[in-house]
Amino acid sequence: MAHNPDTNAVTAGRDGSQPLATPLWATTVWSSEGLDDTASRASSLRAPNYYGRHANPTVSQFENAIADLEGAESAMAFGSGMGAIASIVLAFCNSGSHIVAQNTLYGGTLAFLEGPCRRLGIDVTYVDPSVPGAFSAAIQLGRTMLILAETPSNPRLSICNLTELGAIKGPFTVVDSTLATPLSQRPLDHGINLVMHSATKGIGGHNDAMLGVVAGEKDLIDALWAYGVLHGATASPYDALNGLRGIRTLPVRLRQQSSSALKIANVLQEHPAVSSVMYPHLASHPQYALAKEQMGNGGSLVSFEIHGGLDAIREMFNKLKLVHAATSFGGAETLICHPLTSTHVGLPAEMLATMGVTMGLIRLSVGLEHPDDIIAELTTALSHH
Repeated sequence: MAHNPDTNAVTAGRDGSQPLATPLWATTVWSSEGLDDTASRASSLRAPNYYGRHANPTVSQFENAIADLEGAESAMAFGSGMGAIASIVLAFCNSGSHIVAQNTLYGGTLAFLEGPCRRLGIDVTYVDPSVPGAFSAAIQLGRTMLILAETPSNPRLSICNLTELGAIKGPFTVVDSTLATPLSQRPLDHGINLVMHSATKGIGGHNDAMLGVVAGEKDLIDALWAYGVLHGATASPYDALNGLRGIRTLPVRLRQQSSSALKIANVLQEHPAVSSVMYPHLASHPQYALAKEQMGNGGSLVSFEIHGGLDAIREMFNKLKLVHAATSFGGAETLICHPLTSTHVGLPAEMLATMGVTMGLIRLSVGLEHPDDIIAELTTALSHH
């Protein structure tokens, strides 16, 4: 029987024979029954009782839960979102390969593409995802191995058309869906090959699990696993357990956070100190219609720009007590950061300008506090304008 996504979040990853509370397999290695058994496990794909870098039962249940939520054949967990991104790129690209990437990717992803990828001879072409046909036009036949997109993007929350992206044939299409989570959108339903998340964020949801995860066709995930075992960005069973706990409450958390975020975005939009507000389900968002079409909710992130430069931002941050200055998002606590001096620090000025990461840009991760309390603190902190 088909269930609603809220129900799927509670049932995902269970096979019917497990206890309701997932067991923690806190071991790095299992003993085998002799030479032949060890050899069999060593040469098996994702052997469950061999060595922790290959597989772990707790991690496997987290992977199965994500695959269920994404409607995927398989999934693989990593020690972080960047571990997942790096493994995808290095598993499918060689020296001389080409990647088409949107120009508004997360700062860490851009730093990886501009640093290690360039050094290894992997070329990257950046495109504006809001321009129809931009990804297809940049493909180099015989060279382009991957198309990398992120929707909504971090931190300006621009939207990529998943149906258009999924129609592209040839290179593998990869979507970073961290900000949306599987409860808001499912890129694989649009024909995307691989979807990835920094599960550290909304999926984990409590700021206590460092995780990445990729879901898609079994053959692609198996190929990714073959490289990932060598790369070693292994997910901890402790973090996978916390990630599973986060999945069980994701629907209710995301529903509350999205409702609060929209309310806060509407208030900020009217504040005289604020020059612009970005939120996918805000009617003033330039891609509002597309966001409403492919996202079940607007998510927990609100970005906005204020007048007054760095001094005004510093003064605002110094007044905050309920809202914490921190660089993650998706957790129970409301967090705020200044991307130019934190998440996107060190990127070239021309790239920051293209991405719209300005001096006045602020990213707010809306938590589970009452929205009126968050609004009261923000408006008070902005009152100096």
